[in-house]
Amino acid sequence: MAKIIFHGHSFLEIQTNGKTILIDPFISGNPKCDIKVEDAKCNYIILTHGHGDHFGDCIEIAQKNDATIIATAELATIVGEKVKSHGMNLGGGYNFDFGRVKLTLAHHSSSTPDGRYAGDPAGVILTIEGKNIYHAGDTALFYDMRLIREACKIDYAFLPIGDNFTMGIDDAVKAVDFLNPKITIPIHYNTFPVITVDENEFKRKVESVFKKCQILNPGESIEF
Repeated sequence: MAKIIFHGHSFLEIQTNGKTILIDPFISGNPKCDIKVEDAKCNYIILTHGHGDHFGDCIEIAQKNDATIIATAELATIVGEKVKSHGMNLGGGYNFDFGRVKLTLAHHSSSTPDGRYAGDPAGVILTIEGKNIYHAGDTALFYDMRLIREACKIDYAFLPIGDNFTMGIDDAVKAVDFLNPKITIPIHYNTFPVITVDENEFKRKVESVFKKCQILNPGESIEF
């Protein structure tokens, strides 16, 4: 059995096959996060890009847990100065001891909190226990999401809806149409005033086109 726990903003914790993977562990400065840095336990950390609200506390967490950070090549090189890292790039996949990670396109930008260039932003397809989990990272709507749909059947899609920096609600609903996931979960909203939206409006609009949407509050989870 696997579990996906939402910790607010875009931070996911995935437990599978005796391993724990964190995606974009933004804890310090995240008013929506339900855990503290010292509570974060993991074997791996996946970063979609370098911005502070995704890069988060990855270095401290990786150091405390002797964890490996998985990211695009440039970002992996940066974090690799302090912790173990595994560099990848867009379109590439790799089989880890917990499952498979493939990086997808994301239309956004990427730099580290100290201003260093961090390569391309990415989305992530994580394949574990026969399920495909798509974390879109920070992204605009893009038509090639249809190629993701053609490449694999998405079971859980975590899509940003907060607008301003990423897709807003209407574009995210269109992304659901492009991706056709079994279940969509909104992320990257209501953390700060500038990305305040009504997540229930998103849910209504997704369900109006006969798709399934599940809203997770910080600390809530999905098991399969």
